[in-house]
Amino acid sequence: MTVDIHPDYLVGQHLSDYDFDLPQELIAQYPLKERTASRLLHVTTDVIEDLHFWDVEKLLRPGDLLVMNNTKVIKARLRGKKETGGAVEAMIERVISENEALSMLGASKTPKTGSRLIFENAEGQTCTATVIGREGEFFHLRFDAEVFSILDSFGQVPLPPYIEREAAKEDEGRYQTVYASRPGAVAAPTAGLHFSEDLLTNLSVHGIEEAYVTLHVGAGTFQPVREENLEKHTMHSEWCEISPGTAEKINRAKAQGRRVISVGSTSLRTLESVADCAGHVRSGTMDTQLFIAPGYKFKIIDVMITNFHLPKSTLVMLVSAIVGRDRVLDAYRHAIDKRYRFFSYGDACFFEVPESARAKTC
Repeated sequence: MTVDIHPDYLVGQHLSDYDFDLPQELIAQYPLKERTASRLLHVTTDVIEDLHFWDVEKLLRPGDLLVMNNTKVIKARLRGKKETGGAVEAMIERVISENEALSMLGASKTPKTGSRLIFENAEGQTCTATVIGREGEFFHLRFDAEVFSILDSFGQVPLPPYIEREAAKEDEGRYQTVYASRPGAVAAPTAGLHFSEDLLTNLSVHGIEEAYVTLHVGAGTFQPVREENLEKHTMHSEWCEISPGTAEKINRAKAQGRRVISVGSTSLRTLESVADCAGHVRSGTMDTQLFIAPGYKFKIIDVMITNFHLPKSTLVMLVSAIVGRDRVLDAYRHAIDKRYRFFSYGDACFFEVPESARAKTC
């Protein structure tokens, strides 16, 4: 499926249109003890309603299809030194084979092809990686052992940059959805962090169906938009997959007039990227650069569950495509007044897609 990376609806839209004042103290630095205890803001074109996440059962209907991203966060941050002695930090972006990966590297001097990097864990064990090339901003690394086993032994959970603390042991479990099963992400699909196993069981009992897609969230998700004219911005690329079973569930739900509920922006981008103009999804894998902003018409999703996002971020633009920029900014001002918690460990929103934001089928 081909995605237009500079769609016409971006013409005339500006980065500053999506700015708002956010008090620093509302950026959640730690998760709540109970996943479902977070707050939930229900937003439509004419409703702004304060709830808790356990109330999501009241907003869902029997027959709804919840689509969740089952990616699993890997311990992608490695700290060590170059063979010459200088400090280096690696942030693994994508594992591409058993012992090779693409990575961002932070060092006082850019490592050259052929450079050896030495990483050490708390037990004093070491492993090495060799720089064997570059692909744009990423370095191609070859490790001396299987990549995932090295990350398990030497890596740290890569908390987002706005969480201003070192990762703790509890983050290894809490910065992970309860249904995470496919390792590969460097950031969690955070809307899913609010679901507990008990809540998912209760939803199933009440006739809510589940389906899973995979999109491995990359470090690019934290990169700021640098272009004031949004038509000049190019979205970072992320790998995603939808199985034949999931595609069948989604197509059946759409054919029967049931709602498709996207849990998070990653699930949404996956579904909308693989959909055709007739509103059908196809199974398979792809790299997506889909940039959703006001003017985009949704082909698949009827509801989106998502966290609160950064000012001037592509994610604020995405939710603005659902209910409109002014409505999103009104909802965010309400949330700030009510002291909602923002970003990855923060609270959630439940956005309903109005008829005006839906695509007409071909």
